[in-house]
Amino acid sequence: MLKNRCLFLGATIMFLMSCSDETIVYQDTFAEDISVENNEAVLQQSISITNAGALEIFDDISANRSAFKSSNEALAGDYPLTQIAQINPPVHKGLILTSTHVFVTEDYAYVSYNTVGETYLGAVDIIRISNPINPRLTSRLLYNDADINSVRYDDGYVYIAGGVDAEISNLASENSFVAKIRVKKDKFYDIAEISYGFQVGQNATDLVIDGDKVLVSSGAEGVLATYDKTTLTKISEQPFSDLRSLAKNGSQLAVLDAVMGVSIFDQNNQPILQIPITTDLGMASKKSLDFKNNRIVVPEAYRGAGIYNASTGNLLEYLEIPTNPILENPGDKTTNAVGFNEDVILMANGGAGLCLSEELPDGSFGVVGILELEGSMNFLATKGDYIIAASGTKGVQIIKFNRPSPSLVDRCRDLPEYEGSSKLIVLTSENRAYSGSKNLNNINISGSLLLCGSWTVRNKVDIRERGTFEMNGMITVGRNNRRRDIVVDKNAVLRIEGDLTIYGDLILKEGATLEFIGDNNNVNIFGEVEMEDNVTVTGTFEDIRSKF
Repeated sequence: MLKNRCLFLGATIMFLMSCSDETIVYQDTFAEDISVENNEAVLQQSISITNAGALEIFDDISANRSAFKSSNEALAGDYPLTQIAQINPPVHKGLILTSTHVFVTEDYAYVSYNTVGETYLGAVDIIRISNPINPRLTSRLLYNDADINSVRYDDGYVYIAGGVDAEISNLASENSFVAKIRVKKDKFYDIAEISYGFQVGQNATDLVIDGDKVLVSSGAEGVLATYDKTTLTKISEQPFSDLRSLAKNGSQLAVLDAVMGVSIFDQNNQPILQIPITTDLGMASKKSLDFKNNRIVVPEAYRGAGIYNASTGNLLEYLEIPTNPILENPGDKTTNAVGFNEDVILMANGGAGLCLSEELPDGSFGVVGILELEGSMNFLATKGDYIIAASGTKGVQIIKFNRPSPSLVDRCRDLPEYEGSSKLIVLTSENRAYSGSKNLNNINISGSLLLCGSWTVRNKVDIRERGTFEMNGMITVGRNNRRRDIVVDKNAVLRIEGDLTIYGDLILKEGATLEFIGDNNNVNIFGEVEMEDNVTVTGTFEDIRSKF
């Protein structure tokens, strides 16, 4: 939620070293203003893997929980998603902050935070996601008297937008602010040299980088302001009633005004299209747009997501909010943010969770289901193989699509794609092989099975006596809060080329064989490795958690 007012203390800054030799605290002449935590041991306490592992996607979206089909009876799903980790939000001055915005680059996610209610506190996190097995929180910046509502990274700097109280600040000329903060590698740096810009409006809501300019929106009675990216000198501003969001699509800029709807501007900031949005977007609530080619998707609160033609403004379809079946009291059902990733649309639907829809052959979108995640979904960012979801006081959820790489597809191109049951059973006399990218309930092998691609398994994998399971690609079994095992029975074989993750135990019975092919294998076992007599383990692999 965006606030009408926000506190931001004065401009005279000095720095002091805290008791941690890596924690730098900056103070002004009135009170402590900004602090930065770069101590890895402290930061890692915010990373939780309690819920990590294979994600279920609830594809029956009726409100009647008892009506769900058994996972054993359902077909295997097309999206083998895994939850990598959860970044718990900062607890600052005794209050849990709320995640508000995420910006994703190839290797990092940048997250902003504010508070709910009348107290004003904010923060920004830098999270390294280059290694999907081991995400790291590398730096955290805390504001004592300001909410942060939007964040971007560009060319060595983090840009943030939020609110200030101009009446008590020695620095601020208006209530809405944009700031430019230097980062060095993956840490905040030179906090004493933060640059600020100010504009009218009760609170800055969003920002985008456009070449050598920074564009910033402010909410009620606010403006769309343009700043020089280097100096944050204001170049121009244009009044709006109540701006909530900005989105770039090549040379086009879309702005969402809660009163007027969506306006699309050309590269010279000249209006070229107006899309009226009659939906009540709610008071002081952030809503985040996204483009894909010639379509723009608009989060329209209780109505879900509206998809419009970005050339004509015509409504193409509405994606309604499905009921979240795993929550007894889902709270507010309101679409706050949307995001395109290839042929998928993701919707952050508040208390109704995170919904995934896919593009159908006719160009429309159909609901796949709701991801098995905690928290009220405020915002999402998705890029490449990642979904980063801001889930209020539950912090940030890091999710991976696990799409198979092109090289894997090439190597397995002659195999049929798996289209069967989520309960994959291979009988003693069977020799089966599949390619694909699926999420399964469980695997039971008495014969021989080869899987090529990306796979998640919510429950146990059993390789029966003298059975053989070969896997080329990636497989994840279980969740950290619902441990499941891989059991390799007597004289059975498990052969791996790629990445194996088990949220549970690897149990190798008498005479079992575990074989790794090639040099680029990773084993990430959260439980234990249990080996009986005459077990054979061969090949090269990285034992991420030193369980062998």
